[in-house]
Amino acid sequence: MTTLLHIDASPRAERSLTRTLSASFIDSWQRIHPDDQVIRRDIGLQPPPALTEAWIAAAFTAPEARTPAQHDILGLSDTLISELERADVVVIGTPMHNYGMPTALKAWVDHVIRIGRTFSFDLERGDFPLRPILSGKHLALLTSAGEFGFEPGGARESMNHLDTHIRAIQHYLGIAQTHHVAIEYQEFGDQRHKQSVDDALAAIDPTVRTITSQLSLAA
Repeated sequence: MTTLLHIDASPRAERSLTRTLSASFIDSWQRIHPDDQVIRRDIGLQPPPALTEAWIAAAFTAPEARTPAQHDILGLSDTLISELERADVVVIGTPMHNYGMPTALKAWVDHVIRIGRTFSFDLERGDFPLRPILSGKHLALLTSAGEFGFEPGGARESMNHLDTHIRAIQHYLGIAQTHHVAIEYQEFGDQRHKQSVDDALAAIDPTVRTITSQLSLAA
């Protein structure tokens, strides 16, 4: 049985395009694999808090030396990491905000990329002391942007700090392969936007089949 971690990062509830994409992905997956488990985490409506000095101190204290208060501080982080550990497929629906991650998604990333849990640190490794602990997961990254041309070679490639950021840190999330479906032109609201939405929705089923096939080959 495959476990999916379904994350929505949009602060919008009713009008969110990325929520539409992620719901379509989960529906498509469950039509094929109705017995698979889905872990739901809505960080858009219930965002994790920003990290604090106390959180950092707790994370960098050895587990056996932490105070009860420090264990409490890391409680949400422990829960979020446990959800990620259990997942074979991570499904993230997220808008682009100011050319990067929404605040809630960045907070989630900061809570789950944690020393001793999702990466190890050893100066014996020289200039690359960090090493991922998790591995083998697939990421379905479902995004929406107000403008267009954020793909490699596009007019706004250099302004894309959303999916490029996620790809930069994905190995610390245990992601081995990313499958990206994107909606663009949202602020224009013209035929190009409608076509982009239609194309993205049409890409969901093939993306689900691709991930399903690759998981079967790896089994």
